Amino acid sequence: MIQTVLFDLDGTILDTNELIIQSFLHTFTGITEEPVTREHIIPNMGRPLLEQMVFFSGREEVEDLVLKYRAYNIGRHDELVTAFPHVPETLARLKEAGVKLGVVTSKIRKTTEMGLRLTGIYDYFDAIVTVEEVKQPKPDPEGILAALELIGGEASSALMVGDSHYDLEAARRAGIPSVGVSWSLKGTDYLRAYDPTYVIDDIRELLPIVGIEGDILLETDGTISGGRA
Repeated sequence: MIQTVLFDLDGTILDTNELIIQSFLHTFTGITEEPVTREHIIPNMGRPLLEQMVFFSGREEVEDLVLKYRAYNIGRHDELVTAFPHVPETLARLKEAGVKLGVVTSKIRKTTEMGLRLTGIYDYFDAIVTVEEVKQPKPDPEGILAALELIGGEASSALMVGDSHYDLEAARRAGIPSVGVSWSLKGTDYLRAYDPTYVIDDIRELLPIVGIEGDILLETDGTISGGRA
């Protein structure tokens, strides 16, 4: 049985997609010669903010852009952030079964904790590793390994869940299975190109993967029926 499940944050358990897109659009309006569009932003979601600022601006010094982004992002945070469907109850089931839970994210700690507290899921997590706690962000496995150390978990009984190739590659390099989530804005074809161990369409599908049996079968209309998974 899987004893530790690690989650990416943005686009995986929290729907921050529109907040991130709007924050980038705001930041780069009038800054770049060619407009930065949604089509530019979405493929790069999952990278550390500083890297994205350098990439989009073509500048080496981007502190002003980072500050502009974060001011807008924090100002609209509570308006635009929600948990994805069935995340709270799935985390509750995992915790009830004794599974240790962690977050490994390329966000800073302040906005990570803001999102987790806003959606009422902060207390489910035994470890939170942000970009501020690592030297090398995902796809480097450092964050995953740090979370496992904090939790006291073993790679042999751990799982990483994410919406981007940064998560899937980090899991592969850490030697643990990976789960890609089909609600990623990048799409399932993109995810499958990085060979995840599983791809799920509903967060509740994690339960049988982890080894939790019971009333967790998904019907075609998205509801859960009784029975064994």
